[in-house]
Amino acid sequence: MKRRNFILKSTFAGLGLSTVGAYAYNNLNLEANTIASGILTEPFFKLSLAQWSLNNAIRGGTMDPYNFASKAHELGFEGLEYVNQLYKDVVDSKNQPAALKNFIARNNEKAAAHSLKNLLIMIDNEGDLSVSSAVERKKSVENHHKWVETSAAMGCHSIRINLFGDNDPKIWVENSKESLLSLGAYASKYNINVIVENHGYLSSNAELLMEVLNDVDLSNCGTLPDFGNFCLEKTNGERWGANCIKEYDRYQGVKELMPRAFAVSAKANEFDAQGNETAIDYKRMLQIVKNAGFNGYIGVEYEGQKLSEEAGILATKNLLIKAAKELS
Repeated sequence: MKRRNFILKSTFAGLGLSTVGAYAYNNLNLEANTIASGILTEPFFKLSLAQWSLNNAIRGGTMDPYNFASKAHELGFEGLEYVNQLYKDVVDSKNQPAALKNFIARNNEKAAAHSLKNLLIMIDNEGDLSVSSAVERKKSVENHHKWVETSAAMGCHSIRINLFGDNDPKIWVENSKESLLSLGAYASKYNINVIVENHGYLSSNAELLMEVLNDVDLSNCGTLPDFGNFCLEKTNGERWGANCIKEYDRYQGVKELMPRAFAVSAKANEFDAQGNETAIDYKRMLQIVKNAGFNGYIGVEYEGQKLSEEAGILATKNLLIKAAKELS
């Protein structure tokens, strides 16, 4: 099946799965008609799906996380980006080696069944790699070892980590470098990359994060630039859930992070009547990504509230394809 026809089929399949707002429906039809007419040119990137886009369905119990590959295939994606915290059978297991063996086997089987590529695992809740306590940092690094081994067994290229820790920039830089040097050296034995996402606070200060990575200077340590995660400070110092009161310039941030990018995350929350993301200029973002010479996978990560998860995923995917057509 030609790829454009596959995408067309997947688009209409997605429409049958969930209720879509009128403007999203019109945009999906417009995109489908463009694909069917043969006007659409191939984008410079491949499309992957971040499992977090389906976190409400998974955490709410209406979707089995092990059906991730089949859902991604259904929605027309080529690559898979897993999220470790969505697998409660692993997280809550008292026998982690056995649980991880099952995790690997089941996900590999599902990915192979749909001819999808396992790309990376996003790691959360395994300890703070930038915390001031040396004992805690060491434990956190060791906690990530099993995910390095797991990602290698699944044919992934990377694990995504977080660098939270101390809010003092000098302390944060030194702690982050120490953990990255240790974890990066371990991961290199498995041909796995350790990539840092701009995920809030000092990790969203792109200039500072690049200082850390350039000082570490390991070929397998890099970034996962996210279009939307550039909040430096939230109300009352909260890490999650509060309003952002200070933000790093997202376009400058992505530009600064791209030289060490192993993957890119296309965050989306809300869309206007034309199908554009209301807070992020996707054409501008993709031009930055293209200018950096990136031609790997861009992962769709929908976190909005107005569309269902499946409709939001399709809207984000179609916006990426539409914006790519308009680039110079």
